[in-house]
Amino acid sequence: MPTIACIDDLRELARRRVPRAFFEYADSGSYSQDTLRANRDDMKKILLRQRVMVDVSARNLATTVIGQKLAMPLVLAPIGLLGMQRGDGEILAAQAANEADIPFTLSTMSVGSIEDVAAATGQPFWFQLYVIRDREFIKNLLARARAANCSALVLTVDLQVLGQRHRDVHNGLTVPLQIKLSNVLDVATKPAWIASIARARRKTFGNIAGHVKGMENVNSLAQWTNQQFDPALNWKDVEWIKGQWGGKLIIKGILDVEDARIACDVGADGIVVSNHGGRQLDGAPSSIS
Repeated sequence: MPTIACIDDLRELARRRVPRAFFEYADSGSYSQDTLRANRDDMKKILLRQRVMVDVSARNLATTVIGQKLAMPLVLAPIGLLGMQRGDGEILAAQAANEADIPFTLSTMSVGSIEDVAAATGQPFWFQLYVIRDREFIKNLLARARAANCSALVLTVDLQVLGQRHRDVHNGLTVPLQIKLSNVLDVATKPAWIASIARARRKTFGNIAGHVKGMENVNSLAQWTNQQFDPALNWKDVEWIKGQWGGKLIIKGILDVEDARIACDVGADGIVVSNHGGRQLDGAPSSIS
């Protein structure tokens, strides 16, 4: 294991260890990637006010979010297909979050399922929900999250229409999946990744496989998922979901003040100011701005 001193070191390690298609899936933004770049550039523009001659011998980063105590103001965000970056990636991330005493958020589009993470950690975690057309599936998914003792529901509201990520197209990471010789050769150079995926319990969408009739292989699951994103999603749907859930609700994907006010009006316990990491609407402002 090389010495890790910063996030850039981790990114470089992932670039070397993970097949290009999956690394670039996580590393890229949509279309021209203007919003992704703005996220990074605008964050760098923020400067810290340096005061001196103040007693800092007793420093404490602990805080409280939606009534939950955190060791620091940090939450692991939901990441789709995390288990394809490394076998059992969701479980490992959840365990790391527990050790750091911060929340882990499991994506609807994870490889490891709700039940997998709950069994491996024995601790509450947050669950991220995409609203899809099949409302019975949503009801079942929420029931599974409650049974797993998920302590908050993170509802993503900025994905009615999928953004196109050009690197995914070039790499064949599309629906249906394109098997390219270049990808096969690239995977062959990643033996540690192959071993971790081979050992993992699941290799497809764990929250969907086995819960939608006739959808078992990667292509059928991906096609079903793409067809299920609901472009008609509105605030009435959010109210319905809150009623179905009955617990803490965080709305993710808010960039406008008016939307933030409406989120409060419909009963959100918190919001995530987010442009989906620059992966959806390219041309949107940076989250920090």
